[in-house]
Amino acid sequence: MATALHSQLKAYYVAAEDRHEIEVDQFRIDAIDKRGRLIEIQCASLSAIRDKIPCLLESHQVIVVKPLAARKKITKLHRQGGDVVSSRYSPVRQTLAHVFVELVHFGAFPHPRLRLDVLLTEQEEIRIPPTARSSWKKKYSVAERTLVEVQRQVQLKTAADLWKALDIQLANEFTTSDLVTASGMPRWLAQKAAFCFRRMEFFSVCGKQGNAITYRLTTKPRRARAA
Repeated sequence: MATALHSQLKAYYVAAEDRHEIEVDQFRIDAIDKRGRLIEIQCASLSAIRDKIPCLLESHQVIVVKPLAARKKITKLHRQGGDVVSSRYSPVRQTLAHVFVELVHFGAFPHPRLRLDVLLTEQEEIRIPPTARSSWKKKYSVAERTLVEVQRQVQLKTAADLWKALDIQLANEFTTSDLVTASGMPRWLAQKAAFCFRRMEFFSVCGKQGNAITYRLTTKPRRARAA
């Protein structure tokens, strides 16, 4: 579903509307900046573009933009376009570490022609009563998502960039439990982080502590996938 959030982020990167929604190599691209870089805004899961992006990277510079909701205001309406029933801030806040939920299914990163921009944003989510097309499990439908502000923009080219942005301090050898303690991530998220860093060859396996795998940072991590 195209949202106001998606349109606002296109304008955030490329103001000129005539450079939005351009066809390149039989793909519809969200925007192209003045340097000719392809801008792909992905408010949904990155898994939806995991086949598209490698094709574009064969001959183009690409910036993939992934917004995360560091703060989200939930506004409930009586009906579409109706009166406000309630408005509150969600207690759930995404951090930079939540990008690993996406990277698990997005093996294109890193790549020499790819930049991944993670935006920590404040958003407003407009909810209405469920429609006939809503899942039977849901008590509401999302009518719209809008951007309030971009709180932080993290530009990533390599696994080392991501590690530096997370600012995690670990011993020379460590386990996932150590990663949980040092980062403050829940275990399920730290496990995804370890998987991603291992796939990116930034973590290397060096042994075991009981049943736990021990890792170390690679001395020469892979800068990017070969083109």
